[in-house]
Amino acid sequence: MRSSKHLLKALALSGGMIASLLLAGPAAARTLNIGVMGELASFDTSQVSGGVWESQVLMDVYEGLLKKGPDGEPLPGMATSWEVSEDGKTYTFHLREGAKWSDGQPVTAEDFVFGWQHLLDPQNASKYAYMLYPVVNAEAVNTGDQPLEQLGIRSLDEGRTFEVSLNAPTPYFLQLMTHYTAYPQPKHLYDEYGRRWIDLANIATNGAFKPVGWVSQSRIDTVKNPEYYDADQVALDGVTFHTTEDRNSAITRFRAGEFDIITDYPSSRYAWLKENLPEATHMAPYLGSYYYVLNQREGRKTADPRVREALNLAVRRDVLSNQIMAGSFAEGLSFVPPGVSHYQPQEMDLGDADYQDRLARAKALMEDAGYTPANPLRVDLRYNTADEHRQIAVAIAAMWRPIGVEVNMVNAEATVHYQTIAQGDFDIARAGWIADYNDAENFLTLLRTGVGNNYGAYSNPEYDELMAQAANTQDLDARERVLEQAEQLAMNDYALIPLLYYVSRNLVDPSIRGWEDNVQDNHPSRWVSFAE
Repeated sequence: MRSSKHLLKALALSGGMIASLLLAGPAAARTLNIGVMGELASFDTSQVSGGVWESQVLMDVYEGLLKKGPDGEPLPGMATSWEVSEDGKTYTFHLREGAKWSDGQPVTAEDFVFGWQHLLDPQNASKYAYMLYPVVNAEAVNTGDQPLEQLGIRSLDEGRTFEVSLNAPTPYFLQLMTHYTAYPQPKHLYDEYGRRWIDLANIATNGAFKPVGWVSQSRIDTVKNPEYYDADQVALDGVTFHTTEDRNSAITRFRAGEFDIITDYPSSRYAWLKENLPEATHMAPYLGSYYYVLNQREGRKTADPRVREALNLAVRRDVLSNQIMAGSFAEGLSFVPPGVSHYQPQEMDLGDADYQDRLARAKALMEDAGYTPANPLRVDLRYNTADEHRQIAVAIAAMWRPIGVEVNMVNAEATVHYQTIAQGDFDIARAGWIADYNDAENFLTLLRTGVGNNYGAYSNPEYDELMAQAANTQDLDARERVLEQAEQLAMNDYALIPLLYYVSRNLVDPSIRGWEDNVQDNHPSRWVSFAE
């Protein structure tokens, strides 16, 4: 067994961060008000839909084996130390002594066993279950081919040690331990209340805050969890998450002092905000892709590869980036964004021809598929409610019109939008993916056959085989080459329409301390305080 090199670094960072926060000046205890761009689906992690806003809520009320620091890097959480076997396939986590749920009951390895089994239970139909597929038998358990008890995890030492067996060495595994799919769930409450354990009258959480109120489509109220092991270092009295999909309204409420932070302000407002609220306006590199999903289920118009290629050829990504989004997005031709560790994004090849030549080829492809301006391809384009999504959709619809495409635009609030496209009820749909961990696999796995967030149902056996090969490749350089080959294959298939690369955009009250820009845009409120 070898000790994790991450541990000493993490402990040093943790101590240094705490010290720096304490030395930053006196902090005023108060409730943090955050404007988020969607609503949490559930406090049951198996039922979460995948929105970035959901991650913000969940990382504040739960804690995994590892947690995120202010800079987004992993730190010890429910586990204070861990070892990794020489072959990289067995992780042994030693749980924190005295860790408790907010109802005072101890957090044990059994809670992690239950939480992971619950997420993978096929009856729960978790869209994110695939995140745990590196664990032995996880996929077989999730598909119902193996019982829950065959999952490669164990509680040892009367619940003080949690052991995980992996199918193959997994470079991003420790990062994954900070994600909500790897959180524990309170087994004692499930045993007592069943699925009603998440009712606010029954719920207990193990993070720095606990939920105490929820008004649908309005707000979630949390208060400081007095049972949290580090409660003395938590400066806030609580956090309130306000659902505000109208981003311009969110700016107004921020300026009025109703919100301390808003996430994802409109790109069109960046120049004004930078001039008028320079200290509050944040924009930073971000591991995220903005793309359109193409429904490739049998019988769908976009199942035709000629149509998919034509739709990609007709899009002017430079116009979207520079004119529609005023430079607040970068144009993108790959699914994996730049900046991902140990990876070179593989771009879709649209040829070296100028746009008019591309448009001519797109028209020829559409005519070959049976569509012309006189006999147009009629499609529904779905997007979640936001001005910038509407602006991009309107621009793209105009770009497609000359090649014989008529677009009917359908919008819905974010939770409904993603539920709808997950059910396959769309032709073309807006989607975005923000890295759950800094690894190309986190993006590329979305195109594997049968994965819950593979909204377009893209399926290519060669692609699946390459992803399986990468999962069993220990050498990082060799693994990178396999993953790059997989992405290039998907781009050659026109599996989706890559459009833009994200940057993070936040408004943050300048009096806030302990909030740092980072490439994953993770900001646990546990580190936040207000200077007096």
